[in-house]
Amino acid sequence: MTSPGGTLRKLIARSFVAMPGAFNAATARLIERAGFPAVYVSGAGLCNATAGVPDIGLLSRNEVAQLAGYAARAVKIPAIVDADTGFGGPAQAAQTARVLEHAGLAGMHIEDQSTDKRCGHLPGKRLISAERMAAKVKAAAHGRRDRDFFIIARTDARSVEGFDAAVSRAKTYLAAGADAIFPEALESAAEFREFARRVRAPLLANMTEFGKSPLLSITNLSRLGFRMAIFPQTAFRVAMKSEEKCLADLRRDGTQRKWISRMQTRKELYKLLDYDPSAAHWPITR
Repeated sequence: MTSPGGTLRKLIARSFVAMPGAFNAATARLIERAGFPAVYVSGAGLCNATAGVPDIGLLSRNEVAQLAGYAARAVKIPAIVDADTGFGGPAQAAQTARVLEHAGLAGMHIEDQSTDKRCGHLPGKRLISAERMAAKVKAAAHGRRDRDFFIIARTDARSVEGFDAAVSRAKTYLAAGADAIFPEALESAAEFREFARRVRAPLLANMTEFGKSPLLSITNLSRLGFRMAIFPQTAFRVAMKSEEKCLADLRRDGTQRKWISRMQTRKELYKLLDYDPSAAHWPITR
């Protein structure tokens, strides 16, 4: 039986893989139902939606594993997760790979920011040395039990040390055992193209809204040489804006009636959850 990581590798080898971000298991199911081949469990989404805190590394490894595991086990498509800085040094990065693999994830990405991390599209980021990050990548690669568990090395160097440094770091991380590279916060289509020309590996693009990178289509990213794209907060931002408007109307009007036509019905929710209320038991088929 093919593991989640093995399934993801086959997808990447065959075609471009677009992964919307899920901030909970129900959203992961919606992503699967919409026809996407894989799902991305957003670290920002988990922090913002679950804990109500900013994305600055405040969740523990066990919390991320539990929450991401819910999403991964709720769907049949592979799921990758944001593992921040690996939750420590090389030994901790190795343990993170094992824990997330055990939780059902197909892969993870770790980044070269210091432990006091920030959102990749904000100023003020600080990096660890390329050598220290390479040691984490190497440890994670050796720590996984399933050799297909997919390890993506993210570099935040473009905004801190410049484009050439991001390229150099990417090559160092590949040599250390990374399966793919995630260059965060590239600033133009030309930079995406040049990065793909200089770094020969499966590349992941972050198409987050309101950031430094242009919002490029899947078709354009594929033509530029990338193999994967994540849309980490798209569903979350849409949901939050809709909730904000609905709650304002409810507070003003004292009823939710005008929103009924824009709600997911009970029947639609049960269908999403594979739940038949007339059955004696909920059949767990996933």
